[in-house]
Amino acid sequence: MKVVVVGAGPAGIRAVEQLVRSGVTPIWIEEGPDGGGRVTQRPPAGFTRTNAQLYGADAGRAKRLHATLDALKARTDWRPDTLVWNIRPGDRVLHTLTNGAAQGEVTYDALILCTGAMDRVLPLPGWTLPNVATLGGAQVALKSQGVGIGSKPVLIGTGPLLWLTALQYAKAGAKPVLVLDTTDIITKARFGAGMLWNAPTLLRGMGMYASLKARGVRMAEDATPLAIEGVDGVTAVHWRDAAWKEHVTPCDAVALGWGLKPEAQLADLAGVPFDYDDTQQNWVPRADAAGRTPVEGVYLAGDGAGIGGAEVAELAGARAGLAVLADAHLPSDAALTKHLDGRLRTERRFRRALEQAFPYPARLAARMEDNTPLCRCEVITAGDLRRAAAEEAPELNRAKAFSRIGMGRCQGRLCGPPAAVVLSKALGVKVEEVGRLRGQPPVKPVPVAQVG
Repeated sequence: MKVVVVGAGPAGIRAVEQLVRSGVTPIWIEEGPDGGGRVTQRPPAGFTRTNAQLYGADAGRAKRLHATLDALKARTDWRPDTLVWNIRPGDRVLHTLTNGAAQGEVTYDALILCTGAMDRVLPLPGWTLPNVATLGGAQVALKSQGVGIGSKPVLIGTGPLLWLTALQYAKAGAKPVLVLDTTDIITKARFGAGMLWNAPTLLRGMGMYASLKARGVRMAEDATPLAIEGVDGVTAVHWRDAAWKEHVTPCDAVALGWGLKPEAQLADLAGVPFDYDDTQQNWVPRADAAGRTPVEGVYLAGDGAGIGGAEVAELAGARAGLAVLADAHLPSDAALTKHLDGRLRTERRFRRALEQAFPYPARLAARMEDNTPLCRCEVITAGDLRRAAAEEAPELNRAKAFSRIGMGRCQGRLCGPPAAVVLSKALGVKVEEVGRLRGQPPVKPVPVAQVG
């Protein structure tokens, strides 16, 4: 049986672990030079900061994941620095590049996509300035390069990643001058009880918040970011507090992030249908609790199948690996399968409460100023998209044809979610009614000479 696993984060590691235990030698493809995922991003060789300094409360998980990763590499067809840029599901074929060079077609009997997630942003005036990053990008800089995005950053967004990044920067010596949380206290309190489904994670989040307070990090809740100011770089953030008083806070960098969205382009190319998740305000590829999709031979695990976090990614990766084995009538662990099913049910309840407590601020996206750059790749503004709506673009892909939004380097990864909100408001319909930007190959820029 030929199994291909794409991704070597927590989900990919645990999926491969189950396959190897049953005697399967999968092809294991990772876009980066090494695995580990984002929360437990592995630093380059010679990095001097310890696991405790890099990962904090996740240090133990990082150590276990990295040890398992290293042990598994020799028992798989390990292919780092390899990009899967297209899938032909009818032929069960992947197209790949390794270090920018075409590697021919990779065939599979079963395919497990563990493609992870990326930050979800809310475009603001000035967000295209130098020294503006996403929260995830700010973390990657700290973990993989040992640098911060600035010495006096402002962090803007909502959710646990906002607090976690702020705390990591404070511990590294680049204490944020301000953390702006767009969610109000009442909303957090209203859904806080639901997060008791995972009490340790809830307590950890409360501990991060308390630690930031103890370190003197200034935090504002129910805040509205208005603009990032500067000419050749960031100089300040203009914002409004809960009492509608406006402030200008000097800073040298900004990190933005309103939760995460699945990196699901490969699932799209594999022919997996998508459903709109009202709670996550995300389009999510369709899969059952074990990771099986309606496309025979294609399985999903981790945040690429719907946002759950690193802990859930490990559980879902192991469960998808067991599903592949069971469907192929190969030895699998029935007791572990039952245990994972129970854990995943509990985690889904927790995640639902978390998403409700820290929602994406669609209201802010809907009233984005016309001159705000919405698609930074093609320099398309919110006003351009509204004009496309006026020209009878009933859904997002039609608006793309009129305005070029989503045609740039990121293929709509950044602009797609806020664009859908802007368009739905302009048309007076629900956001799910305007659809989503369809995935197109190549999913990321590739050399024409290698794929022609």
